[in-house]
Amino acid sequence: MQLIDSITVQVEHARDDCGFPLGRPAELDKRCQGWQGDPVLTDKFEKLRELVRSFGSCLVAYSGGVDSVFLARVCRDVLGERSVAVIADSPSLPRRELAEALELAERYAIPVRVVRTQEFENQEYLANPINRCYFCKFELFTELIPIARREGLAAILYGENASDLGDIRPGAKAAAEFQVRAPLKEVGLTKQEIRDLSVELGLPTADKPQMACLSSRIPYGEAVTPAKLRMIEEAENYLRDLGFRDVRVRHHEVSQGALARIELGPAEMPRLLSNGASGRVANALRGVGYAHVVVDLLGYRRGSTNELAVPVKPPGDSGS
Repeated sequence: MQLIDSITVQVEHARDDCGFPLGRPAELDKRCQGWQGDPVLTDKFEKLRELVRSFGSCLVAYSGGVDSVFLARVCRDVLGERSVAVIADSPSLPRRELAEALELAERYAIPVRVVRTQEFENQEYLANPINRCYFCKFELFTELIPIARREGLAAILYGENASDLGDIRPGAKAAAEFQVRAPLKEVGLTKQEIRDLSVELGLPTADKPQMACLSSRIPYGEAVTPAKLRMIEEAENYLRDLGFRDVRVRHHEVSQGALARIELGPAEMPRLLSNGASGRVANALRGVGYAHVVVDLLGYRRGSTNELAVPVKPPGDSGS
């Protein structure tokens, strides 16, 4: 029996040249052939696997997003039971995102723990300064360190990638302080390359829209509260239930009450502005608690909250 079990384990962990388990579905063979036509991507993927293998064991900061699912899957494939994922639960994490992240972990046999983080006990976080994410990541890594030590895991990893370079990333400062590694960034994988590789691995997150925490919907300097986050979450759930994919509801406090600034993917905006949909959305969001509902004509774009932190000069402004 021991010999049979040993053989079974060897077969389960056997990989082909693309890094996929032997015996995978036939449709992945075609994807693998296409992937091997891109030597740069193949090289980055192999470097990622080699880097993960060098850790020996790891804890992955997991969120259920494109990057963390891909990273957790690769770590699971390379390290097996020596890789564990941990997801931080707090009011800034939508309930649907938590449920989906746990379902994906179960589907791909990724061991996952849920830890309740306490950033909402930190007044510096609640004040929502421009480096709010630093306090969130500091709290997260504070919780992850003892888990990694207790379970004998050599490295803590998170999903920052090469496309994040140059963006406002206060969380990277916390990662550096705790010596948390960002293997996707270290091997130079961009967001699009991670999506492409996720297709090859058959991950349903390959085309998942980006999803930052709910606190990112509140402009810097306006306090973060669980009540505001519940409003944002309910408003975004309503829009997603209507079929909109790239969605942000930015929460602003104005003198007459809360204002919802809706950002949608540019291709989705015409649907909101036709057949009376905008009126229905406005009424639904008023029911959530918003006194005003507006649509951002620039549409959804990554990091639009940062635009308010760094004023943009109007056309023709010479700076004088």
